[in-house]
Amino acid sequence: LREHSYLEVFRLERSEVMTAILDAAATAAKPYRLTATDGASPDPILVEIVAGYLASVEMEVETSISRTSRSPMIRDAHDFRAGIHDRNLRKLTGRSYSALVHPIARDFPLETMKPGDVYFHNDVYLSEGGIGHLPDLCVTVPVFARVTPDAEPKVVAFVQAFGHHDDIGGCCPGSMPSGATTVYEEGLMVPPIKLWDQGVPNEAALRIMTRNSRMPDALAADLDAECSACLMGARRLTELFERYGVDTVESCFDAMMDATTETYRREILSKIPVGEYTWEDYAEHDGVDEPMLHIQRITLTKTRPEDEGGERLILDFNGTGPQAKGPINHCGDYADGNFLIKWLAPILRNLADTPERMAELDVNEGVVPLIEMKFPEKGTLITPIFPAPTNARTFVILRLLGVLAGVVAKAVDGNMPADQETIRYTGVYGEDFEGHSYLMREVLGGGSGGRYYADGEDTIHVVPDSRNLPTEFTESRFPFIVEKLGLAMDSGGAGRYRGGLGYEKHIRMLKDAHFMSIADRSILACWGVKGGKAGRPFSVVLDPGGPNEREFDALTDAEPIKAGEVVRIRTTGGGGWGDPLERPTEEVLRDIQWRKVSVEGARDDYGVVVIEGDEPSVDEAATTELRDQLRSERGENEPFFDRGPGYAQLSGGATSAVYDYV
Repeated sequence: LREHSYLEVFRLERSEVMTAILDAAATAAKPYRLTATDGASPDPILVEIVAGYLASVEMEVETSISRTSRSPMIRDAHDFRAGIHDRNLRKLTGRSYSALVHPIARDFPLETMKPGDVYFHNDVYLSEGGIGHLPDLCVTVPVFARVTPDAEPKVVAFVQAFGHHDDIGGCCPGSMPSGATTVYEEGLMVPPIKLWDQGVPNEAALRIMTRNSRMPDALAADLDAECSACLMGARRLTELFERYGVDTVESCFDAMMDATTETYRREILSKIPVGEYTWEDYAEHDGVDEPMLHIQRITLTKTRPEDEGGERLILDFNGTGPQAKGPINHCGDYADGNFLIKWLAPILRNLADTPERMAELDVNEGVVPLIEMKFPEKGTLITPIFPAPTNARTFVILRLLGVLAGVVAKAVDGNMPADQETIRYTGVYGEDFEGHSYLMREVLGGGSGGRYYADGEDTIHVVPDSRNLPTEFTESRFPFIVEKLGLAMDSGGAGRYRGGLGYEKHIRMLKDAHFMSIADRSILACWGVKGGKAGRPFSVVLDPGGPNEREFDALTDAEPIKAGEVVRIRTTGGGGWGDPLERPTEEVLRDIQWRKVSVEGARDDYGVVVIEGDEPSVDEAATTELRDQLRSERGENEPFFDRGPGYAQLSGGATSAVYDYV
């Protein structure tokens, strides 16, 4: 803003914020800028150099963390990410989402910071929306540089890392109690503090945190890795500012943000017709109440360029369901939804002209001026009131990705991917053969949705560069054997373009233990679109096919498993896109040969009759007859979205929602 920097506006009282916004609108100044709006443009080649340098530093920070951390969740599963922000708190890099610097700048004025300082927080309600649950610990390091050679160094940027740690206390191993009714049950809450003071660690604070963890050594090592990596990243950025000068580098930052804004306006927003569109989806359970439809609704408005606020998208979350008793709430309304904007914006990249162009589009602070958020009053799933629990907030933020994809699909005649669910936590814990406590927990992905031009991808993970734990590692460290790790046949939703497949994993315990799961989509499935069918839901079965076979609940903390018993985990398949009866028979036959679709699935889902044998083939005549029969059995007004059979179980018998039609 011309009169107020973004940081200054952030600190103002609400009435003053409104004055600042009105002033900004009157002067038509671009928000958040570090340099004058009418200043000379920086050298475009230098802008590319600076952008590449930032990406390189971000990658170096993440590489350092992955090589020096200790816990499986950080080191092996890579459930963490780094980010680089300028002194106005804007996120500059776009390879991954990250937390926010806002709470640090709120509690520690920039002019009080010193080189070597490291700040820490994990308190969800004091994170301005940047932290979703307590196991996500965040480290922030200010970057210093001299504006002139004889000036004192001042804060010019920030390097930040946050990741999901094994245990931060609370009432169950892993700090994600499925039945929590307050945040106090979920672990240690740490508001923003100075963890290192000018290079000297705060040993008392570290001792308090490790004392509250069931995995103190891993926690201490991970924090040390993250602090050291961010300090290294800060040194790299200081070198950048010293080489080109603070003013020049900051002008490059502004150019990068402006480029993102204009690119998204030209290439993405232009694909969405002016108008208003509404859609909703649901989480199915909260760990406390019986399964029900926990509504998450978005009304999308695309404005005209001549609109008073300019061409933009307005995301209105009114109609979202009330705050849950259990831990599926997400604090989305802080800092005007700044974190949520950058979390949701990658969905819009699916509107790019080609998949190759989509991969080139980063999401940084440049998307923020294009998206306006409207939140309901306090007390909903995305506006919870302290101390509502939040450890399973992935049920909400993952669903919101799908709700945005769905509402955009209604606007663009379905030219968006079908649904996917790519985060859930499963694991076992107990004592190993030496009597030491252990916790094995991993984030298993699932299949992505079919697209209007291609099938979905198999077993993807929404966190960039994250992965399942290597079998060789887990078998050597924990008392179990991985008997199978493959694709879950028939899990992808049927469609002209099939949904991607989920995982199928079998674990045989060698010692008594307990199983844990934090997962949604065990009743409701990943929806299909424009004739595509829903994928298969998540499931966990003990002793499959054996005398003690039983299905675990998707939200559970301590299911007992005996030595010798097998646990089978099947994760969600992505939804299908388009009419499955239009899928070419040769593609269905190929899926059978690749063991992605069974012979029965080909017949039931695609209307393809296969002649089995050493060389399976398609019975073309029988296939034509069956497909004609299946088409004749359809209703006249089919919904645009298919939610699968589980929806009727929770909706009182309805097979579709009022918003499922276009």
